[in-house]
Amino acid sequence: MKNIDFEQFIGSFAFDTRLAEVDITGSIAHVEMLVKCKILKQTDGSKIIAGLNSILKSLKKDWTLPKEEDIHYAVEKELTRRIGAVGGKMHTARSRNDQVATDLRLYLRQETDNIIALINEFQTTIIKKSEENINVIMPGFTHLQPAQPVLAAHHLLAYAWMLERDKERLTDCRKRINVLPLGSAALAGTSFKIDRQYSAKLLGFDGVSENSLDGVSDRDFAVEFVFCLSTIALHLTRFCEEIILWMNPEFGYIKIADKFTSGSSIMPQKRNPDCAEVIRGKSGRIFGDLFALLTIVKSLPLAYNRDLQEDKPPVFDAVDNVKLCVEVINEMIVTLKFDKAKTLKSTEKGFMAATEIADYLARKDIPFREAHGVVKSIVEYCIKNSKTLSSLSLQEYNKFYPKKYPIFDDDIFKFIDLQNIVAKKTSEGGTSVNSVKKQISLLKNIVKRKQK
Repeated sequence: MKNIDFEQFIGSFAFDTRLAEVDITGSIAHVEMLVKCKILKQTDGSKIIAGLNSILKSLKKDWTLPKEEDIHYAVEKELTRRIGAVGGKMHTARSRNDQVATDLRLYLRQETDNIIALINEFQTTIIKKSEENINVIMPGFTHLQPAQPVLAAHHLLAYAWMLERDKERLTDCRKRINVLPLGSAALAGTSFKIDRQYSAKLLGFDGVSENSLDGVSDRDFAVEFVFCLSTIALHLTRFCEEIILWMNPEFGYIKIADKFTSGSSIMPQKRNPDCAEVIRGKSGRIFGDLFALLTIVKSLPLAYNRDLQEDKPPVFDAVDNVKLCVEVINEMIVTLKFDKAKTLKSTEKGFMAATEIADYLARKDIPFREAHGVVKSIVEYCIKNSKTLSSLSLQEYNKFYPKKYPIFDDDIFKFIDLQNIVAKKTSEGGTSVNSVKKQISLLKNIVKRKQK
């Protein structure tokens, strides 16, 4: 049998060291509460807090704690080494169970704010890029088939709104993160006359957990948080997929800076959209983190079980990768440039003015379903005769509705002009320049408000 280090096997120090600072923050508040409640002497409390602050100062200078079973024992052991046996009093009226739950909540609250700030920055980039391209017309797609012309700015802003929902989810999740379990002790609470509300106030929590069993075993907040990150990753994959498509010479809509691409080892002419592809790939990893966390928590009996120490690697991995992906795509989009001539040329494919012709007929009191059939016949005629909608004569148009009087007039050609098609989409949330400017103004105000 191999010589297995079982202490190392059950330990978590290898991955929970990043909780060191929040662990110390939580411990300082706990000691302050113990002093207030006269459970600890003021002199002992002051000595412990000074020792904890000295460890915190050392950590900020890139010093690392000696390895122990977990970060909580490591901090306590180092504290005792620095200030003596009085350091052991820090653990009065708490357990590692409520301690680790508190640490994770402090960490996730901090990272929630960090990720929201990164999304705000990315939204600002999208807004600026939309302003730069507010007059660029490109094809809009459904089923990845040419559908109707839209402004490039309108297309970009769709992602800004997705990101806004991501921020809203994180902001709402933060409410459930920001509940203090400290004081639940191992699982049943404590007989010490503690003041949990005071601890919550010191640490900036909105309230305390109402059930001690739930307080130490709840990881709903972590599952919800990683779900929020998974949704962010989902949205980034959609954006990256479009970047990859748009860069393809068959589209040729955009260019991005070379540093976000790579060459081929064998084909010298190629530039591959590697950064977009890696972001697209990392989404699977982040989704895996969510599934791992769900599986860890699944079927666990109350209260704390050692399985729960495995919650941190998927949480940390999701945090690291989402932050990195948002930062990379933000920098990439800063360099994005549309080829206005190519996007406009591409709108000539797919008969994208067809819906406008149906609307034209509907405005003349023809039922839309009937108008739809007329335009379908017109498109079939164009395909058969290698014509475009704009190249048809007025006489040809009127062949398709040969009733008492010609239904099509000369204004049909103005009606199907691409610039006019886009300009007429003035409905709220539409793709006209004015509608897009309203979106930009609204988003600017939202982002500005949330940056405060």
